[in-house]
Amino acid sequence: MKTTDTPPAAPAAEPAPVAKAPAPAAKEKGSEGQVLNVFSHGVLIIWAILVVMPLLWAVMASFKTDDSILSTPWALPDKLHFENWSRAWSQAHMSDYFFNTVVVVGCSLVGTLLLGSMAAYVLARFDFPGNRFIYYMFIGGMSFPIILALVPLFFVMNNMGLLNTRHGLIMVYIAYSLPFTVFFLTSFFRTLPTSVAEAAMLDGASHTRTFFQVMLPMAKPGLISVGIFNFLGQWNQYMLPTVLNTDPNHRVLSQGLVELANSQGYKGDWSGLFAGLVMAMLPVLAAYIIFQRQVVAGLTAGAVK
Repeated sequence: MKTTDTPPAAPAAEPAPVAKAPAPAAKEKGSEGQVLNVFSHGVLIIWAILVVMPLLWAVMASFKTDDSILSTPWALPDKLHFENWSRAWSQAHMSDYFFNTVVVVGCSLVGTLLLGSMAAYVLARFDFPGNRFIYYMFIGGMSFPIILALVPLFFVMNNMGLLNTRHGLIMVYIAYSLPFTVFFLTSFFRTLPTSVAEAAMLDGASHTRTFFQVMLPMAKPGLISVGIFNFLGQWNQYMLPTVLNTDPNHRVLSQGLVELANSQGYKGDWSGLFAGLVMAMLPVLAAYIIFQRQVVAGLTAGAVK
């Protein structure tokens, strides 16, 4: 009796994978992120408009006549009145104020960066008794309001014969800017590699040569960043020169703008006033536009180790 072998049963087909629906939590998280993104961009756009519009309006008003500024403040000028700038530069003595400001801020900025970088390098790289105490003294200087020191500072400057002088104002600017400079550069110098300085010392370089030829060039991004901040603060400083610099021949731009506004009286030379305002504003904008990449690089390099 013959028997036939039954063929083996075919394997059952595997069920097709069922696509899983995304979790509701993920959907909600993605929608919340989109809403937050739109909200943050909207806030930034509004903030940019609030900052840029007054600047553009001041520039536009500096090329208009007084009548058009008052009658049609938001209209474009019929033509560019460059005589406003020449009148503010010569008749309102903005050229003298500009020269004094450049001399005072330029010298004080160089002195602040030089002394601040040297102090920050020593505090960041060397351990000695009193290191932390000196560092915290600089930090305390940042929290001390300058208005409390105006009266004793006035008498000290007067007794030293530095009142109403450019070099006296330069020294005050340097002392005023040193705490923040030391605080910023100390954190920055700590992020720099120590192996480079050690290699320079092994090659016979002194501490001074190592600092000026090796470490200071490596700290260029941090110097530019803190230099921009100090430049903004010193260029726009008004309280210190008002108290310590009452000589009309040594007035800086901030004092000159106030003097220009007060001297007009009922005449109201608004076009010349806006021209002087734009003159004082252009160097700050130019410095930030030119060095904005270095400012961002210095901030990130000093924050991330």
